Amino acid sequence: MFSTRGDAHKLYLKLKVTTKNKQLLDELDELTEIEEIQTFYRSLKSSTLEKVYYRVLKEEKGMGMIPVLVSAGPWVLLLFSKQLQEFLFKDGNIPFFIFITIYLLILVVSIILHFREKAWAAIHSSIIKDILHERMNTPTT
Repeated sequence: MFSTRGDAHKLYLKLKVTTKNKQLLDELDELTEIEEIQTFYRSLKSSTLEKVYYRVLKEEKGMGMIPVLVSAGPWVLLLFSKQLQEFLFKDGNIPFFIFITIYLLILVVSIILHFREKAWAAIHSSIIKDILHERMNTPTT
């Protein structure tokens, strides 16, 4: 089912259907994946977890190489525009359309990958932050 809604709404709909079908929510792949991440991070020492948090935070807040390449691409093409136009229009319009299609496909895939990675970094960051917060607020005996 194709939807223009975000992943959060799709998850909500899946949870709703799962509940309606009287299935266990904890067995959904989306939730077991999060639980596996939490279990792994809970097994780490707090000092190690803090270091992991800073690395994840760097990825979450950083711009990344994909947007740099995406924004630099048009400038490189502009730099060689005369040679590129001569090459692309030498044999008619077909090489031009092939080039534009490939370029736009690479551009779209790169942007999607970039934002997915940022979203996963945000998830890891939140999980680690919650675990560290739990540990700080739990008295040790």
